[in-house]
Amino acid sequence: MKRLVCCAAMALALCACEKKTQTAAAPSTAPAANTAAPASDTWLIGEVGSLSGQQATFGQSTHHGIELALKEANAAGGVKGKKFKLVTYDDQGKPDEAASATLRLISQDHVQLVLGEVASTNSKAMAGPCQNNKVPMITPSSTNPEVTTVGDYIFRVCFIDPFQGEVMARFAHDNLKLTKVAILKDVRSDYSMGLSKYFAATFTKLGGTIVKESSYSQGDMDFKAQLTELKTTAPQAIYLPGYYNDVGLIVSQARDLGINVPFMGGDGWDSSKLFELGGKALNGSYYSDHATNQDPNPKLQKFIADYKAAYGEAPDALAALGYDAMKVAADAFARAKSASGPDLRDAIAATKDFDGVTGKITLDKDRNASKPAVVVRIQDGKQQYQTTIAP
Repeated sequence: MKRLVCCAAMALALCACEKKTQTAAAPSTAPAANTAAPASDTWLIGEVGSLSGQQATFGQSTHHGIELALKEANAAGGVKGKKFKLVTYDDQGKPDEAASATLRLISQDHVQLVLGEVASTNSKAMAGPCQNNKVPMITPSSTNPEVTTVGDYIFRVCFIDPFQGEVMARFAHDNLKLTKVAILKDVRSDYSMGLSKYFAATFTKLGGTIVKESSYSQGDMDFKAQLTELKTTAPQAIYLPGYYNDVGLIVSQARDLGINVPFMGGDGWDSSKLFELGGKALNGSYYSDHATNQDPNPKLQKFIADYKAAYGEAPDALAALGYDAMKVAADAFARAKSASGPDLRDAIAATKDFDGVTGKITLDKDRNASKPAVVVRIQDGKQQYQTTIAP
């Protein structure tokens, strides 16, 4: 399983779903638990995503992947004689908006399943309302392990941070032969904090040394103080598990300060905006991801071609995971005894060897997907596949 070319959509086309650009305030009372499917001629799917805000390219590409999968399912006749309808809300990248939007999907729109989010902090905000109201939720790409521990109605189709952190630590030690690494993490991001923790644990276990850990807050613009501090420790590389909008600025400022060692990160780097912000400063950097377009798998290549035809540009890994999340959902509707929350939950939990575009998906007892990761090198604005690392 390899990585798709990063070219996330910058404009949001909403042809087959009902687009809600603003989330409403949370209902004053909790909605009733979803114990029975509403009578209708459609299956209602809810989506919450960062369609605007700092991680907008992630939200938009994920939405497009979900939308494409839904269109394909409906074109094939739907499931059990019913078509899927997608109701989408923009959480603007804010956890409180994500929670509000999720409650609105459940109480007002009466959706039977929720898809989202990309950011783990936002997915954690969504998970409580879904669990409390017995509405299954599938996150395409939130990798923080705490997301699915909220309860038995919460699932994901991506690998988790303990593995992703381990992947880059193993790559740094085994492939790059590094012994001294510094860490720069975002203290406002569960994703960044989790990856930092797991990277450090594995790297030190392998015999490496974390020479210094420093931090910033998402949305900061000046990182020179932290970078200067890290520079004094003479690291061989800096692990930077943040999101693309911060990473591009940080690496550029590091080069201005004469820090020329490689930077390493995770799937939060996966956006075309990264190269607009970081340019040549990113040369020689590495990050872990879910897939790559260099995989000749016909299923993946067909997805890439269909996505390009629909949206005029190549998909990123977030689009592929959104596509797979919707496909897993549709498969669960087909296998479930009914569309009630408990029956849908049981069908999703039974997902095994599902043939997704990001690889075979089997959900374990903790409702997580066990999948390999790839490592990508950046050079002159292009991604170069390096290796695949299995669990």
